[in-house]
Amino acid sequence: MSEYVKYITNDRGDRVGVLLDLEVYQRLANPLNLDAECLGGLNMDELQALAQSQLATVSQTRLTDLLSQNAESQLSTDEVAELDYLIAQVDRLIILKTRARYTLHRLNELAIAA
Repeated sequence: MSEYVKYITNDRGDRVGVLLDLEVYQRLANPLNLDAECLGGLNMDELQALAQSQLATVSQTRLTDLLSQNAESQLSTDEVAELDYLIAQVDRLIILKTRARYTLHRLNELAIAA
């Protein structure tokens, strides 16, 4: 760590300041960067919008229709592929929403600790 930290001293040799390597400073300035599950670069409003997002209405309607047809074994090969794609989209959206909520939670924890 010593190569990343330089101390500023006064005339008497007392430490009065510190210079940090930029990377070290950025990690300390934004501790969420240390958590790979947190979504960086988004403000609170953007995180809340993401946490509350939904599949587009057209996609949700199509997914519901395909699931109903699938329950009756009435899907073509192309429709099965489309259903798989939509389910994968829902899975990715759920992961993003969860990470947004987690990031909001961590930001709240940091605000309380400060």
